[in-house]
Amino acid sequence: MDASDIARQMKDKNARPLSLSGHVGFDSLPDQLVNKSTNQGFCFNILCVGETGIGKSTLMDTLFNTSFENFESSHFEPKVKLRAQTYELNESNVRLKLTIVNTVGFGDQMNKQQSYQPVVDYIDAQFESYLQEELKIKRSLYNYHDSRIHVCLYFISPTGHSLKSLDLVTMKKLDSKVNIIPVIAKADTISKSELHKFKIKIMSELVSNGVQIYQFPIDDESVAKINSTMNGHLPFAVVGSTEEVKIGNKMVKARQYPWGVVQVENENHCDFVKLREMLICVNMEDLREQTHTRHYELYRRCKLEEMGFKDTDPENKPVSLQETYEIKRQEFLLELQRREDEMRQTFVQRVKEKEAELKEAERELQNKFEQLKRLHQEERMKLDEKKKLLEDEINAFNKRKSAAELLQAQAFSSSSSMNIKRDKDRKNDTACSMEYSMK
Repeated sequence: MDASDIARQMKDKNARPLSLSGHVGFDSLPDQLVNKSTNQGFCFNILCVGETGIGKSTLMDTLFNTSFENFESSHFEPKVKLRAQTYELNESNVRLKLTIVNTVGFGDQMNKQQSYQPVVDYIDAQFESYLQEELKIKRSLYNYHDSRIHVCLYFISPTGHSLKSLDLVTMKKLDSKVNIIPVIAKADTISKSELHKFKIKIMSELVSNGVQIYQFPIDDESVAKINSTMNGHLPFAVVGSTEEVKIGNKMVKARQYPWGVVQVENENHCDFVKLREMLICVNMEDLREQTHTRHYELYRRCKLEEMGFKDTDPENKPVSLQETYEIKRQEFLLELQRREDEMRQTFVQRVKEKEAELKEAERELQNKFEQLKRLHQEERMKLDEKKKLLEDEINAFNKRKSAAELLQAQAFSSSSSMNIKRDKDRKNDTACSMEYSMK
């Protein structure tokens, strides 16, 4: 019991009863609510959890006496997916927006460890969507499509032995988030004695494992008797069929077998009528109310507590939402400032480290430059020495060349003078010879 319930009880105790001396008219409030609800319409969301091919779609078609859009699924889905389909139904001027959510591929994977997680995530996502709409400044809950799951029909395979580990784990994960009604699918595949023992075994295992399934309410005197009786029939053993077979003078929904006919709406054959009556005719509004007041409120409270919102302080005094908001705002600002300081310090530290790295790199480059400079100077000195030696060799070579040329010139001039003298002597001898001959 929370603080609002206590305050409401205190107000009720302080209220003073009075008797009316005449007709006022507020006794028409129930009629006003009925008219308003009828005009507004209703919504109801059903989650069908069970293995592929266990008869989920067929049972939905049989429950609402219509043919929904069904998609066949294989047994080779890589992971569990949820498929939601919404329909507008109308019966006697009462409009119902029905959403059927089917689990595709549930239990078909080799590793079934996380088969339930997509289902849990989907339910939480619908709660979160409604919570976000509630927290808006401009809310439109009147026109908002409430997609929260009101009931989970958990389909159990008719093995006749015990629940599978996957069934127990999944229902344990879901019992605090949704109203669970377990049903034994295809109940015509086991005998009545086996079915009775199977029901007892299932309920025993659910109690021993702490799984909380939906119990039909018995606080309302008008339905207390039938709900109390139906609680003893859980889980319901159901058979679904949209085919009609002629029995006597009327057509009934049934399944035709070589050995006989299983009538869907015959309570001696299965619990389909009990499920339909409890789910739709008697307790649909209670399922909607339990979803809002119990499961959604639990999710909402946990979410607000995670965000730091509380109704009372450590001294058990009431705390307003504004005070909590200011406290969380200050905490957020302090945390933001702390992170900013850490980031600034980290940035400064990294800048210093980078500067040190750059200085070290600069020193290494300077050392390499000095080393290269020394090597350059040494190489230059070597080149200068070689150049000087080469120049000395060139000078010496030029001197030797000049001397050789001089000697050659001298030799050439001496040989030329000797040739000239020889020619003169030859000419003189020739002239003397000619004179002697003339004489």
